[in-house]
Amino acid sequence: MNDFNRSRFIEIGLRFYVVLSFAFVFAPIAASFIFSFNSDRFPSIPLGAFSTEWYRAVANDPLVWDGLGNTLFVGIIVSVVSTALGFGAAYTDFRYRFFGKPVYMALALLPPTIPVVILGLAMLAYLSRINLSGQSVSVIIAHIVICSPFAMAISRLRLSQMDPDLEAAAWNLGASEWAAMRYVIVPFCLPAIFGALFITMAVSFDEFAIAWFVSGLNETLPVKVLGFLQGQVSPRINVIGTFVFVTSMTLVIIAQILLTRQTRETPAKD
Repeated sequence: MNDFNRSRFIEIGLRFYVVLSFAFVFAPIAASFIFSFNSDRFPSIPLGAFSTEWYRAVANDPLVWDGLGNTLFVGIIVSVVSTALGFGAAYTDFRYRFFGKPVYMALALLPPTIPVVILGLAMLAYLSRINLSGQSVSVIIAHIVICSPFAMAISRLRLSQMDPDLEAAAWNLGASEWAAMRYVIVPFCLPAIFGALFITMAVSFDEFAIAWFVSGLNETLPVKVLGFLQGQVSPRINVIGTFVFVTSMTLVIIAQILLTRQTRETPAKD
């Protein structure tokens, strides 16, 4: 086998591996989507008749709408606050040098590496001590903790593509630090800021383990799904799962488009 055939064989093998991996990951999601239109109560093959009965049941369920309202309320606030905090932390890393900076960066990026059960228990214990457990603000605080590092990572990636002398040039031309931030840093990072908004909202929208510990009666939609699972097997779970997946993927795809476009539009550093 010559080198060309060997390279071609390896390329085909890698493509097959990627397709197989995606099929393995998305097969359960595709099954949930298909069964959400199944008239039978229990998922079984062969499928029953095509039906939107379970979508109508979800649309008429006030508990689902209550959970969706809580999820949107929490997600919007979390995305805005997390993006602001993440951008601030990323700019600090970009602009300043100080003692203990590696420790600062490690701590800033730590929350997503902690098992969600441990983090949920820790947040429950802390919020209970300050009388905030069981409220919507509890979920907001907990989700900000876990979402801010994602916003920070995205903002750092964008700032790493920026020439540090641009900000200094703005200062030399008479701009104050706030003016340079407004007219130089923020416009340059705007795609990353919007990307961080969508990514953090998607993370908040999907997260249920920590929310389950701290939400109390103010349950988000994923926590409602967990309640459905604990009560009885209901086809409504497939409908809600499909909705959550489509919403999350839409947010992630929008963020990816923004980040990909910013990478293409950024000129290479000399």
